[in-house]
Amino acid sequence: MKKFTDLISFAVQDVISDVYITGGLPTVSRKMGNIQFHQNIVWTYSEVDDLVMELLDDRHLQDLRERQSLDFAATVSGARLRINIFSATRGLSLAIRILPGHIASIDELNLHPSLNEIPKLKSGLVLTCGPTGMGKTTTIAAIINEINNTRRAHIVTLENPIEYRFVSNKAFIQQRELGTHMPSFAQGLLDVLRENPDVIVVGELREPETMKLTLNAAESGHLVIATLHASTPAEAIYRMCNAVQVESQNEIRFQIASTLSWLIVQRLVYLDRIGIRVPALSIVRGTTSVKNVIRENKLHQIDSAIQTGRNDGMYNEDSYLNEYLVSRQKFTPPLQIFRSSKEQAADIDYYSPVMTGRASRVPEKKHLPIAHMRPIVINNAFVSGHDEHILTIDGDESLSDLVNSIKQ
Repeated sequence: MKKFTDLISFAVQDVISDVYITGGLPTVSRKMGNIQFHQNIVWTYSEVDDLVMELLDDRHLQDLRERQSLDFAATVSGARLRINIFSATRGLSLAIRILPGHIASIDELNLHPSLNEIPKLKSGLVLTCGPTGMGKTTTIAAIINEINNTRRAHIVTLENPIEYRFVSNKAFIQQRELGTHMPSFAQGLLDVLRENPDVIVVGELREPETMKLTLNAAESGHLVIATLHASTPAEAIYRMCNAVQVESQNEIRFQIASTLSWLIVQRLVYLDRIGIRVPALSIVRGTTSVKNVIRENKLHQIDSAIQTGRNDGMYNEDSYLNEYLVSRQKFTPPLQIFRSSKEQAADIDYYSPVMTGRASRVPEKKHLPIAHMRPIVINNAFVSGHDEHILTIDGDESLSDLVNSIKQ
């Protein structure tokens, strides 16, 4: 484990974004997109096995054995890591992404400034869509952090895994991880409605039950922010509607129409003129025309609704590329934002022994029956107490005299 923690410390100092470990070969890293080999850091097969045993608890180890791979997040040497362990020809291998300790703002992520309106919402559904690896989680983290810095709200996140850890500022943030703190997203959503949240974040909409419960939460007056794998706005709505039985599709469609506030599809594109990748967005707002298109199941008209809704800040990807990104002058280089760094959140990961069955029950305190309790007199006012003696407190008495009286 010390060899691993030293490696992660070195990677953070050298601004390395990814580390790859496999048995019998030198450690490989990625810096500024380029692969490099570290001939002086070689892991034996047994060292990799021992490292995995150190990193995983019993539950994660069981998942790895069943699926032959595992995704999880951990904090090592002060850095937040997203780790994938998988079985290959050389035994177990690890692909490690060192996450930035700093949560970037909407502007720093080179996103459209209209997204700053989302943290002001008090209710509704915000869907962030796109393929894997296109920055959906990072965009949502920026939105949540803006709420955290500007509003007094209770935020509960349901994630798989927890990548960015938040430090509560004006908002009170609680984060739950799939498998560690909840058995499923569906159960997490059932729980969260009893936890009096203002904002609910759902890491992934995949199962029909999760989609239905997410819509129910948005319909009940919460602000719900969720991710969905879809490449176009129409595909996102189509996937949600067709995830349920035919007889339930109209109900889902009406729920989407009544709750949808924003639908964002995000993809990363390379801009030759500035030499970096930036987000290219499709932005759909929950206007009356968009809601009618969804309600009437005319999803082929979504693009037309986007074009007619330009004054409402809506874009398809082409108009976003050819109008907004072409005219934007200032961009933040990704290396400045996504460089590996120490995690700002200082919270530890605490696993209650109550949940593992290792905690012993605390003996119940025996209280005197109310009939046997004698009062304490404070300036002729009676306060119930358990002592057999009566203590009279003079209002003019100093604190030190009072303490001495109690001791006696």
